Amino acid sequence: MVGTFYRSPSQDSAPFVEVGDMVTEGQTVAIVEAMKLFNPIVTESSGVVVEVLVPDGQPVEFDQPLIRLSSSVPADTADAARAGR
Repeated sequence: MVGTFYRSPSQDSAPFVEVGDMVTEGQTVAIVEAMKLFNPIVTESSGVVVEVLVPDGQPVEFDQPLIRLSSSVPADTADAARAGR
C-alpha cells in the first residue's frame, strides 16, 4: 500500500508497538494513511519487534518492509509477556 506510515493512532497517543514488544498474529502495529483513509497494518505472524524500519509520518511504497520481527523469543521476554508485563 502506498501512503503515509504512522506508529500511533494520533499525535497524543503512544505508538502501537515499541522495539522489544511481543506481538501476536493479527495485532495492529501501525497505520498507513492512503487517500484520507487510515488502514491498520497487522502482523502476519507472532514475534518480538526488533526494529521499526520507517520513521513516523514518512511515505511508504508497495511491499516496503515496515517493522522487523524475530520469531525467536528470548526466555526473559516470553516470561514477562506471560506475566502480563
